Amino acid sequence: MGTVKSKLTGCCHSPCECCRRSKSDSSNIRDLPRPLRLNVSNDVIYGSRQGVLAVQGIDFCIDKNGEDHHTSNYHLMRRKANASLVVRRGQSFKMDLLLNRPYDPTRDAVSFIFYVADANRRGPSDATTAAVPLLEKGSESVGAWSAVYESQRDTRMTVSVTPSASCIVAPWKVDVDTRLGTGGSLSYTHQLPIYIIFNPWCLNDTVYLPGYNQREEYVENDGGLLFRGVYNRIKPVPWSYAQYEKDVLDCAFYVITEVGKMRGRNRSDPVKTARTLSAACNVQDDNGMLVGNWGKDEDDYSGGTHPTKWVGSSAIIQSYYSRKRPVKYAQCWVYAGVLTTLCRTLGIPCRPVTCYNAAHDSQGSMTIDVIVDENGDILNEFTRDSIWNYHVWNEVWMDRPDLGAGYGGWQVIDATPQETSEDMFRCGPASVKAVHEGEMERPYDCAYVIAEVNADKVLWKYDGEIQPLKLLGRNTTVIGQAISTKAIGKMDREDITSTYKYPESSREERITVENALRKSDSIFARYYLNEVFNDIIFEFEMRDDITIGQGFNVRLNIKNRSLSEAHRVKGVLRVDSVTYTGKVGETVKKHEFDVSVASGSNGAVDMSVQFEEYFKKLVDQASFNIACLATIVATKFDYFAQDDFRVRNPDIEVSLGAKPVSRQPFTVTARFVNPLPVPLRRGRFYIQGTGLDEQLKLTLDKNIAPGEPVEAAFQLTPAWAGRHMISIKFDSNELHDVDGFLSYMVSMPNS
Repeated sequence: MGTVKSKLTGCCHSPCECCRRSKSDSSNIRDLPRPLRLNVSNDVIYGSRQGVLAVQGIDFCIDKNGEDHHTSNYHLMRRKANASLVVRRGQSFKMDLLLNRPYDPTRDAVSFIFYVADANRRGPSDATTAAVPLLEKGSESVGAWSAVYESQRDTRMTVSVTPSASCIVAPWKVDVDTRLGTGGSLSYTHQLPIYIIFNPWCLNDTVYLPGYNQREEYVENDGGLLFRGVYNRIKPVPWSYAQYEKDVLDCAFYVITEVGKMRGRNRSDPVKTARTLSAACNVQDDNGMLVGNWGKDEDDYSGGTHPTKWVGSSAIIQSYYSRKRPVKYAQCWVYAGVLTTLCRTLGIPCRPVTCYNAAHDSQGSMTIDVIVDENGDILNEFTRDSIWNYHVWNEVWMDRPDLGAGYGGWQVIDATPQETSEDMFRCGPASVKAVHEGEMERPYDCAYVIAEVNADKVLWKYDGEIQPLKLLGRNTTVIGQAISTKAIGKMDREDITSTYKYPESSREERITVENALRKSDSIFARYYLNEVFNDIIFEFEMRDDITIGQGFNVRLNIKNRSLSEAHRVKGVLRVDSVTYTGKVGETVKKHEFDVSVASGSNGAVDMSVQFEEYFKKLVDQASFNIACLATIVATKFDYFAQDDFRVRNPDIEVSLGAKPVSRQPFTVTARFVNPLPVPLRRGRFYIQGTGLDEQLKLTLDKNIAPGEPVEAAFQLTPAWAGRHMISIKFDSNELHDVDGFLSYMVSMPNS
């Protein structure tokens, strides 16, 4: 690295001290002669002057480099004072050297020493240091880094520097060493670091992402949608990633080096970086960023913020970076939103992904085992398996040279602490291609992700300690539904289920699951493979689009597929409140039934649930578990069926008072109507968007009566032209998790 001689250096054929230092860089800055030390623009010059070319400052051409590297929006680049350069590796950037006299290539030798800012000292060329001689215009370097003379105007010389496409992603410092051919030397140290990040625009970077629209969506876009709810009531939720804002990039480097303990060359590898970030986002093994909490009511979140009240990443990241203490509280989508921000600010293409009916396979059996007693109550003491209404993780885009050809592209990472991986709470990166093909042995954590999206749900009945578990039924299609992410360039949902598995019940999908079952040591998996199942089918029917405040009806359809016998069916139909992770709360209502179903025909059981019956029993996301435990009287066959249901909160309407123009304030109005038959007390809006340095909180000064509009207005001043997004949450004592968003364009002044 840095061994090419330049005609510009004017060096002799025998190695002079300058050439020796360019090859080995064994000298430390403080080993140079130091009869003179000058402070110039907060920078330092060491050495002996005596006619030597002196660097008096560096202009990092912030506007030009920001445009070329797609980094103009970073707060570090926008600071009025002490702006720092943010560039992407493997791509040239310009810098102007401000000199004491014009540069003369016949007698001046110039070299650059780039070194990682947290390195103990400037040393020989290695992963943390690059010694780069100035090359003649048009020259090609044989080293990974290069510095090429571009032009000169009076005492301002323009140099084009290209960092290695595989260099460490970190803040770097730069020294400029100058030497006169007849003797004497100076060394200039620039005090502000250069931030070098991953480069999805560079073919030679392992995170290269083809396609302008893809890079705009998964790297540059600072706002988007997450998806929550249940598979049949999908809820889009706005999230402000804010990857350009104050402290965000610095915090990303902090969690990599100080929390994740990554040093040296590992920081150049996006695989290791993504795996480190997935661990550092949670607090379980270290002083990570977020404390998870899946409490059942508001009191469980005292001392922190309820997860549904976050509207973006910046408030979380800025709080963590300023205090260096974990932020309370998170659930899966909060982890995923923050992890998206950290990856995008570092230049790794990233998107949040929601899987509905996501399996948590605690035993590696590829089955999710649900065990109930004679009343239909779920028994959690026998297994930690669960099915989450939804789970949000992340995908990052990168090549996978550690896996071989064909496994690059999207990789699953997950910061939600569910199971340990190599003794830490982290997950991935697991190749989505490997997950699709059921390759359980592939690193990292492919087996766990395969179960999340494609395990079989198996229902068992517990009849007492001396009785074996009785198999009630199975569902091979319920796990891993409607796998979703934001569509490119639109505020809509894209279904990406087909990238994770073959179509449900297809021959290929069944072969994949059964092969995985055979590889499992679990007794559940072995017993399950040998069972025969009965033909009675239960199906729940729910009216669509029930808004909170309304009652709803549950209908259980029972289909008798026998062509010769009628069946008497006794059982209990029940509605329970449930967290999105599948933990059942209070029972809302039960209904016992006894019906006869003729051969080859259908029967139905109905139960109505009123607002007054469910309102005070709701847990954090207004979800219900609808379940039925039934017995066929003549045959004594038992059946258990269940489904998920969610009442919908209203949407906040967001409107703009005028056409948005950059650097000019405009008014935003947020509005919705109270859907409850009771007043809303202590209402609060939480707002995040470009133009707000920190999350805005607006408190209403009165109670909101049933059917009355809830409204707030505020001002924004966008910092730049282009596409922006506003994310808004509303919370009150009676109504939680109400949100809205608006994506809009900001124009230039006078455009």
